[in-house]
Amino acid sequence: MSERYAKMFSALAAKGEAAFIPFVVLGDPHPQLSMGILECLVESGADALELGIPFSDPVADGPTIQAADVRALAAGMKPSMAWELIAGLRDRGHDLPVGLLVYANLVEGPGRDRFYEAAREAGVDSVLVADAPTLEAKPYVLSACRHSIEPVLIAAPNTPRRHLETIARWSGGYTYVVTRTGVTGVEREADFRHQGLLESLQDFCAPPPVVGFGISTPEHVRAAVSAGAKGVIAGSAVVRRIEGNLGQKEKMFQELGRFVAAMKEATRPSPLRGDGAVARGHGAGAPR
Repeated sequence: MSERYAKMFSALAAKGEAAFIPFVVLGDPHPQLSMGILECLVESGADALELGIPFSDPVADGPTIQAADVRALAAGMKPSMAWELIAGLRDRGHDLPVGLLVYANLVEGPGRDRFYEAAREAGVDSVLVADAPTLEAKPYVLSACRHSIEPVLIAAPNTPRRHLETIARWSGGYTYVVTRTGVTGVEREADFRHQGLLESLQDFCAPPPVVGFGISTPEHVRAAVSAGAKGVIAGSAVVRRIEGNLGQKEKMFQELGRFVAAMKEATRPSPLRGDGAVARGHGAGAPR
C-alpha cells in the first residue's frame, strides 16, 4: 500500500494541523488547463488532492460538480487522459497523496483489476467508488488491495454501527465522513454534530476521518477539526472558483490560490484555542 497518507497525517499531527484536501474534476474546464489547476492547488497549500474522472451520471454530486463533469466531457476529457494528468503531476515532483472519487461504471468499464492497475501506474494512492455502498464494496476493496491502492469508504450520520465496523476494517488511507445525507454542494449547511460517529470510527480503529460535503468556508474547517476530523475535503466551493472564471485563467488561479490558502490556514491550531489533534494511521484490511 502507498505510505503517502500515513506520512502526511503523521507530519501534520506533529505540527498540530489537519489536512486540507481540495477536489476538482479532471478536464474541467478543459484538459489543457487541468495541469495548471492541479499545480495551483498544490502550490497554494493543499496537503492532498481528491480528483474526479468526469462521468455522465454523477449521482452523489450536486449541480456544481455535475456541471463540471458536463464541461469536462464536452471538452473531450477521457479516462485515459486522467491517467496522463496524474502521471504528469508525479513527473513534476509532486509527492502528496492523490485520491480518486469515481463511479462504479468507470471502474467496471475497463474491468476492476485493469482500472486499479492503471491507477497505481499513474501514481494514484486511493480510490473511493461513490455509488458502491458498504454491502457492495467488497469486490472493489479486494481489487484495490491487489494493486496496492487504498480503498476509501464513506461513513455517514445514518450508517449503522455494524457497517461502521466493516468500513473501519476495509478502509485505507482515510475514512470519508460526510456531514449530512444527500449530495455534494454548498447549498445546504454542513452539520458537525456527529461526535458519536467519529467516536465509533475511533473505537473501531478506522483510518483518520476526513470530513466532506458542504465544506466551503474556513469556519467550516475549524468546526470540523474541533469536532475531531483529521482533515477536510472541499469540492463544490473549489469548482465554483473554476466555473466563475471560465476564460480568465489568471483570475481563476488567483481565486483558487487565495481560497486554498485560507482553507489551509484554518487547519492550523489557533493560539487562542491552543488546539491540535493527533492523527492515527491505519491501513486497509482485506475483507473477510
